[in-house]
Amino acid sequence: MPHDTALIATIAVGLGLAFVFGWLATRVGLPALVGYLLAGVAVGPRTPGFTADVGLSGQLAEIGVILLMFGVGLHFSVRDLMNVRRVAVPGALVGMLALTLAGAGLATLWGWPVGMAVTFGLCICISSTVVVIRSFEQRNALDTGAGKLAVGWMIVEDLVMVLALVLLPALAPMMGGTGAGLAVRAGDPLWLVLAITLAKVVAFSALMYFVGRRTIPWFLWQVARTGSRELFTLSVLAAALGIAVGAAVLFGVSFALGAFFAGLVISESDLSHQAAADALPMRDAFAVLFFVSVGMLFDPGILLRAPLKVLAVVALVMLVKPAVSGLMLLRLRKPARSAVQVGASLGEIGEFSFILAGLAISLGLLDEDGRSLILAGAILSISLNPLLFAAAPRVERWLGRRWQLIDAIEASSEIPVVTAGRRMRDHAIVVGYGRVGGTIGRALSQCGVPYAVVEQDRQLVDRLRERGVCAVYGDAARPGILEQASPAAARLLVVATPDPFQARQVVELARKVNASIDIVVRTHTSAEQAYFEQLGVGRVVMGEHELALGMAHYAVVSLGHGDDEAEAIVEQLRGADRRDRAARDVAGASAP
Repeated sequence: MPHDTALIATIAVGLGLAFVFGWLATRVGLPALVGYLLAGVAVGPRTPGFTADVGLSGQLAEIGVILLMFGVGLHFSVRDLMNVRRVAVPGALVGMLALTLAGAGLATLWGWPVGMAVTFGLCICISSTVVVIRSFEQRNALDTGAGKLAVGWMIVEDLVMVLALVLLPALAPMMGGTGAGLAVRAGDPLWLVLAITLAKVVAFSALMYFVGRRTIPWFLWQVARTGSRELFTLSVLAAALGIAVGAAVLFGVSFALGAFFAGLVISESDLSHQAAADALPMRDAFAVLFFVSVGMLFDPGILLRAPLKVLAVVALVMLVKPAVSGLMLLRLRKPARSAVQVGASLGEIGEFSFILAGLAISLGLLDEDGRSLILAGAILSISLNPLLFAAAPRVERWLGRRWQLIDAIEASSEIPVVTAGRRMRDHAIVVGYGRVGGTIGRALSQCGVPYAVVEQDRQLVDRLRERGVCAVYGDAARPGILEQASPAAARLLVVATPDPFQARQVVELARKVNASIDIVVRTHTSAEQAYFEQLGVGRVVMGEHELALGMAHYAVVSLGHGDDEAEAIVEQLRGADRRDRAARDVAGASAP
């Protein structure tokens, strides 16, 4: 291929094969990310056929890293992190530490030097933000407690990796690396190296906070006033790339950190959503090229030379980290469902690992075989991650039958289960006080109906008690918790939690002590709706179905029909839906 067309050919073939392999991956139920990595393997120097220019792809990958980190900074949410900080911060730190130590210990058994072993462990301790977020999105669970917790967890992991990218070059000489590119000598004491590195980071951070946070949003606003979308998009990309390069040249910090801060300061602007939308296509394209270039560096021969090592890495990532993370969540008194779901989502190696591995190789802290092991573990763990989610319901049910085990794992709580001496009669019980349960609670308050709340959020329980609400702390599905809300004397049970397994257990526990209690349950599937209706539950509300009926009611009224007529149509639709389910049940029961 002529040298002057190498760039065009690398981009064209890389994106073309990434599309083909990514499409095939999604067709078989795998994340598209697996396809991008395999596309890189196909055009890499270790496989026959067309070989892309590795040097050019490396530079394209650097742009991909910059835009990836720019996106991380742009979507960084202090609010999301603060909402789950009591769980996500200690949980993520312990999970990363456990896998780092496990990975380092395994590499030490292989005979690797300590510095290389620790670096290897650090590279495999990070999960994929892309895979985690999309896993919850595909299950419509990103807004659930587990989904929000997973987002906060990934924010903590990303912040730790940003810190690792900053400190690793400074620590490289002490870990047996070369420390290439540092402004200090290899023989300088550790405190001096760290002090110089941190001083540069602090100086850059101060510049971005006091100057960039004001000037960059102001500049973007001036560009937006011109009305030119092209200029605005160009200004966003120029800010991302310019700050990243300037940070590396002037302060000696990585492109990644500079891009992260660029996104962070732009997120302060009212134009941050427009900036994210305009930069998204370019970011996605170069992110794909980043994953393709990473795949080009993968040596498939590692699967034949060291299959046991590859399997050991996959086992660490897919078994040890989910187990440690799940146990930490149970220890922090989170529901078993959240613990299992978040743990399952973390069972893969992420994009930050590739960035850190590339830096480690440049510093002499990792060799090509080490990177190939990381890439093999990433490809296999991302491909197999759906199996963890498929197994999650069974693990949840297993834990649900062993509440004594959960009691042994959980830390003791300083909050009493319920306010002492508070017993109620003819009241309502609301299980789960999120957006749905909270709205129901406010409605009951306006009607003057006494009610008790069963909730697992410690802070929310405290706030409810300050308002005079009888709030029970704990999982209503656990023996002894629901009893504190006096279900035997209650008239109504409202199960507002989105967890179907928990809802089943709560309904069964309530019926055991009060067979006549009226029950309304929230659910999200037709199968769950049919199950609860067979139990004789007073009302089963399926979110999407009720949303459709509400929109149908508005549509009928908006087109000139009366409110009574719209209500009658909605009731007809609701009745037809019940008859359809009953007919399906009869057909299923009579089938041979």
